[in-house]
Amino acid sequence: MILAHPDSDLQKNIMVLTADVIRILSTKNRKGSFVLVEDVMDDFLKVSEKRSPDLFLNTLTFLYSLGIIERNQYRIKLLNTIKQTKQGELF
Repeated sequence: MILAHPDSDLQKNIMVLTADVIRILSTKNRKGSFVLVEDVMDDFLKVSEKRSPDLFLNTLTFLYSLGIIERNQYRIKLLNTIKQTKQGELF
């Protein structure tokens, strides 16, 4: 389990930011089509003044490394499949 430091700002925590990007993507691409990255970033930055484009790109990198999003040039989409590891943990 990933635990945040007690003094850290949860509005900048990668897990919280990841959940927000997943929520934004799930509302934007109801048909499973690709969405322009700039549209997602605009919605992401509107949530709080503490958020920056760097945090957004770090969050996308985290999501892509876990296999949760797929990219096609300047567009991304949320994958519908849930992958299962050998230990039985779900992503």
